[in-house]
Amino acid sequence: MSSSKKHVVFDVVGTCMSYDVIFDAIDTRLGDRLRAECIKPKLLGYTWFEAAEREYTYLSISGRYTRFYDVFKGLFYRMLWMAGIEEPREFATDDDLAYILDQFMQLQARPGVAECFQILRDAGFTCWAFTAGDTNRVRGYFTRNGIDMPLENFISCDSLSIGKPAPESYRPLLKQFENEEAWFAAAHMWDVSAAKAAGFKGAYCTVWEKEPCTELFGTMDIMEDSFPEMARKIVAATKTS
Repeated sequence: MSSSKKHVVFDVVGTCMSYDVIFDAIDTRLGDRLRAECIKPKLLGYTWFEAAEREYTYLSISGRYTRFYDVFKGLFYRMLWMAGIEEPREFATDDDLAYILDQFMQLQARPGVAECFQILRDAGFTCWAFTAGDTNRVRGYFTRNGIDMPLENFISCDSLSIGKPAPESYRPLLKQFENEEAWFAAAHMWDVSAAKAAGFKGAYCTVWEKEPCTELFGTMDIMEDSFPEMARKIVAATKTS
């Protein structure tokens, strides 16, 4: 475990890793069929993730924590129904679902993530990964993308049985970093704003959502369009604090 007194905790899926391979898999497997129904594959993918995050959170709040992957998988046919497909299980098959889920293991790093980590580490920060996914799968993303993230620097909601953005999910790390510089970085405004409310300094990258909707979530300590620039601003803010 690092003895660093400066820390940046990163969300992983959707922040460090892009959803694009999932969207591409939906297009590859179902794209022509979806477009024939006037459904854009990427929009279906986006709403699938959003619905899964909601149901995952509701299950956690109600004391029935369930792995995000299992929630995502379980909603497939419902999402087709909600998109306007009258008979989802005739429109698509379990093989289609299996193909899409297989791509979950192949998420690619967003541009600038490796450079971002290097900038922070060169400045004496320890980088952490806090994910709603399972540790083995999510650590595999870093390994396959050639980005170093030590196993001891991974924290999964699965081990806590509490889903983000519950305040209780962020507190164990804050307690571990007590009286030390602690930042939380994400491309999901709901995530970074919840971490900030729990006690972290917040760094937000617009790479995924583009629109931060500050009227809903407030303004974060740092808000940038790229990961390297976000890292530089964290370093600069720490030097002047």
